[in-house]
Amino acid sequence: MKIAFILFDRMTALDFVGFYDAVTRLKTMGFNEELSWTLCGMKDEISDDRGITVKIQEVAPDLSQYDLLFVPGGFGTRELLHDSEFIEWLKTGSNATYKVSVCTGSILFGAAGFLDRKKATTHPNEYDLLRSYCSEVIEDRIVKDGYVITGGGVATSVDLGLFICELLAGREAVLRIQKQMDYPYYKVRQYNLD
Repeated sequence: MKIAFILFDRMTALDFVGFYDAVTRLKTMGFNEELSWTLCGMKDEISDDRGITVKIQEVAPDLSQYDLLFVPGGFGTRELLHDSEFIEWLKTGSNATYKVSVCTGSILFGAAGFLDRKKATTHPNEYDLLRSYCSEVIEDRIVKDGYVITGGGVATSVDLGLFICELLAGREAVLRIQKQMDYPYYKVRQYNLD
């Protein structure tokens, strides 16, 4: 499985890192040796909303080569909603099996058309903005509608990462990852790929 982490200026770092830390453990802890990931963006490096700089590995790659797209949120999403170049690039991942976002990343999925006839969530402060992009806003931490999975605000990214670990690798894997992360708050849901 190939994951594209879609990063941009003024994202919220925890939105990205919480999910990234959990999901990449699928490989580092031996649950999925075939897992790979790429930090993707529209330029060589980006800065989060507080000044952390991240080097981008692939600038504007064709996202159709990835199985899972992950988009964090942050104040930068409001500008990107109106950035046709960014939205068109995001649309190149329309055939990705999984489309996963946290916080206001879901609004970018909406702008790309990925939330048409879908239920979704976002940061609680932005439920009204999300309503114009999806069939129904669910005021919950994680919403799975088919292969589109959206998470609530900021710290939800850790739970969302563990959710994806459980979805892809099962109960025992997520319990071990959760223990390794010393994160007792995630509630195992026993999802599978069916």
